[in-house]
Amino acid sequence: MSGGFGGAVGAGVVVLDGGLSNQLVAAGHDLSDELWSARLLADAPEAVVEAHLAYFRAGAEVATTASYQASFEGFGRRGVGRAGARRLLGSSVELAREAVRRAGAQRPLWVAASVGPYGAVLADGSEYRGRYGLSTAELERFHGPRLEALLAAGPDVLAIETVPDTQEARALLRVLRGSGVPAWLSFSVAGGRTRAGQPLEEAFGLAAEVEEVLAVGVNCCSPEDADRAVRIAARAAGKPVVVYPNSGERWDAAARDWAGEPTFRPGRVAGWLADGARLVGGCCRVGPADIAALAEAVRAGARGDGG
Repeated sequence: MSGGFGGAVGAGVVVLDGGLSNQLVAAGHDLSDELWSARLLADAPEAVVEAHLAYFRAGAEVATTASYQASFEGFGRRGVGRAGARRLLGSSVELAREAVRRAGAQRPLWVAASVGPYGAVLADGSEYRGRYGLSTAELERFHGPRLEALLAAGPDVLAIETVPDTQEARALLRVLRGSGVPAWLSFSVAGGRTRAGQPLEEAFGLAAEVEEVLAVGVNCCSPEDADRAVRIAARAAGKPVVVYPNSGERWDAAARDWAGEPTFRPGRVAGWLADGARLVGGCCRVGPADIAALAEAVRAGARGDGG
């Protein structure tokens, strides 16, 4: 993996995008549907392109596709057959590629195909618990066709993200192994453990011997948990670290709104980079303005001016 996206990670820091869903909501789209942003692959594809463009204009170098909650099963519940679901999964990559084309940047831009956890498809918060009651083989059978459809569309990298436990990570890595396509593996964590309660050293260590995994780390967690996890990831996997936490606000299920103050700060980037992070960005509630500030912090670090 000396060239392509792997080469970019090896050569320096890559700036990821922020939360696709919050950018779509800010543009006036209703994502209360169980398909979440994946619904717009069929209903409003141009909106997806525009959301990717907003992050490219802010300084992101990677567009993460709207496939996090997309699956054959989820589309099937809406009456979309397997052929149609495969086309929609592939279109998530094509829409991100269109955003790359329109950006017309004088710098490399990349497309990361999002592979969300099984729990995301249930649309009941299970991705923040894990332990679905399925066997590893059943999880492999779920993820295999999704990865195949996404890979057929030709992304630069797979973003295997928000994984809540080591069992699902093992299933995903079995499907990934031998594909020859680079990927990052990112866990959702809380309090120094995976969402399912396993030690982070164990979780990150799973990727150590999988050639396709070019980076391992965390996303969809608090910035404070991300700070701790980056240090552990660098030691446990011996690979570059990927980190893209949430804003730090908390979802209030009773009020159905976000509460608290954001703690996502560009100043955290220096610490992440010092601890081994090479892919940095944001997740839920992190928007283009935040990514613009983060990208400037990365550039300042590269210049060595601390600005």
